[in-house]
Amino acid sequence: MTVNPNPGVLQYPRIRKSPFYYASREHGVGLYSVYNHTYHPRHYGDPVGEYWHLLEAVTLWDVGVERQVEITGPDAFEFTNLLVPRDLTKCKVGQCKYVFITAEDGGIINDPVLLRLGENHFWLSLADSDVLLWAKGLAYSLGMNVAITEPDVGPVQIQGPRSAAVMADLFGDSILDVPYYYAVERELDGMDVVVSRTGYSGELGYEIYLRNASRDGVRLWNHVWEAGTPHDMRVIGPCHIRRIEGGILSWGNDISYATNPFEVGYGFESTWMVDLNQQADFIGKAALQRIKSEGISRKLVGVEIGGPGVGSFNDGSMIDNFDVHAPMGLRIGEVTSACYSPRLERNIGFAMVPIAYQGLGTELVVHTQHGPQDAVVVDKPFLDPTKDIPKRLERQAVAA
Repeated sequence: MTVNPNPGVLQYPRIRKSPFYYASREHGVGLYSVYNHTYHPRHYGDPVGEYWHLLEAVTLWDVGVERQVEITGPDAFEFTNLLVPRDLTKCKVGQCKYVFITAEDGGIINDPVLLRLGENHFWLSLADSDVLLWAKGLAYSLGMNVAITEPDVGPVQIQGPRSAAVMADLFGDSILDVPYYYAVERELDGMDVVVSRTGYSGELGYEIYLRNASRDGVRLWNHVWEAGTPHDMRVIGPCHIRRIEGGILSWGNDISYATNPFEVGYGFESTWMVDLNQQADFIGKAALQRIKSEGISRKLVGVEIGGPGVGSFNDGSMIDNFDVHAPMGLRIGEVTSACYSPRLERNIGFAMVPIAYQGLGTELVVHTQHGPQDAVVVDKPFLDPTKDIPKRLERQAVAA
């Protein structure tokens, strides 16, 4: 028998389509996956070329798969504050927050970006899991006066050093005054949008959330593309090389229902992400208090991996997690995301290992698609831990 290494993804009516599906496919999608029950362009034929373009120019991403869960009503703040371990009394109207949604056992159900659009008006811009059903079930069981819906909203991301210039051409220079992780309401050629200074790249970037997206998706896409063309815009998929370099986690790979915030590096030091001292009795609080008290048995660490390049993560090279072994041969964990970084000129990734192996410099053996390779535990993020790159680019854009 012969294995077809690229069997493709069936396109048919049952799988949902992004509001930008018919526009983004015109740029030559090389590979789709399914994310939030929706077709998701992963790359357009050259993931490494896309990586360099993100670093050097400006890129446009179809991320309409980031479905929004909208929470409104008299109890909207109280209910949303129960969903997440962050203290939302510290979240202003117009502010965005990266949050975990935790289960009763402390597991991570999702890690969305939360947008607070009003005192009792929230969007959860989702990673890949069914938070809509979770939230509806909780609200019903708790008897809370909220409306929980999936609005007709779709985002695109504009990322890279020239993203500010594109946004200024679209919205005027005032858009450059939007602070990091804040959002503003705007109108663009008669289309209602929310613009946020957020992204999944570690570079300077923005997201445009389009209302009435099923109606206006193609029109917005073409409008952004027209504005970006003079700035050498390129359509790409989410750049996993850059997100791994930047220590950005991926739900379903590095975090899931089976991991808790302390295991993945949020909680002990990052108390802003898991605030156990807040008044709200958020879901999972008791479990996370117990976990913090008792400690954890495993930790997600950064690793450098020897041997041939392991690919770009979104190119089909890493079909399964890589087994991690102790130097003496015992299997002790797994690499959850890995890639070859062209800039760092080495393989890097995240590995879930027992805490006895978490120390920097600890030697491991990782079984990649090329066989057993020497590896070592290193600090993460692998690049720009203080996020100086987007800060510097933002200062340059404002000065210009």
